[in-house]
Amino acid sequence: MALLITDECINCDVCEPECPNQAISMGAEIYEINPNKCTECVGHFDEPQCVQVCPVSCIPLDPAHLESQDSLWAKYRRLQSAAPASESEAPQDPP
Repeated sequence: MALLITDECINCDVCEPECPNQAISMGAEIYEINPNKCTECVGHFDEPQCVQVCPVSCIPLDPAHLESQDSLWAKYRRLQSAAPASESEAPQDPP
């Protein structure tokens, strides 16, 4: 699943720089997560970093974008293959 920032967001700016996929950006009023780029940090970290740093706990799973662990790994691999070589990291094998 992708994650979703709810309207409880206080625009504190801590989540955006933590996203390894650059899926978080400022929307019209609050930060938004691009579900096409969000892997819940699969391939990068054990837990979603935006959720870890959010001071108001406003980043739940997005029920409109249900994905399996395998789908998240496939998205991670696709995003990494599209990233410039200098930004690319060696992919980790799924657990």
